Amino acid sequence: MSTFYDEVQEIRARYPEARSAILPALRLAQERHDGWLPREAFEEVADALDLTPAYCRSVASFYDMFHLEPVGRHLVEVCTNVSCALVGAQQVVEALEQELGIEPGETTADGRITLRLVECAGGCGWGTVVAVDHRYREPVRAEDVPGIVQELRNGG
Repeated sequence: MSTFYDEVQEIRARYPEARSAILPALRLAQERHDGWLPREAFEEVADALDLTPAYCRSVASFYDMFHLEPVGRHLVEVCTNVSCALVGAQQVVEALEQELGIEPGETTADGRITLRLVECAGGCGWGTVVAVDHRYREPVRAEDVPGIVQELRNGG
């Protein structure tokens, strides 16, 4: 079985400069650390790419796809950009808050579901876009939310 370091070296070999491999290395680290990047993940990536942990964290903090705090088993992300906002993103957010009993940026008490807002999910023609465990659902309306939440609670 290959180690994290070995896997990153395979990724690194595909790029002319080691630091160009930082995004796939961070993704791999996040997968290995239960969906988020703790301090030791930045140390592992830094070691494998001859970078500093601070540099790795600065890159990860720029992107929505990287999580700097623990997330639930299910991740629900609502696009709030102008296209989705115009077709009801706020109502979808409010319905999710009510169904889940949490606010954006929080995780349910049982640790199962994290709710996040994202600036743009790239589905501007089909808003409101809601990504559930990185799979887009579009268009989502407030009345769709109870079904989505029930599906997640039932292990979907």
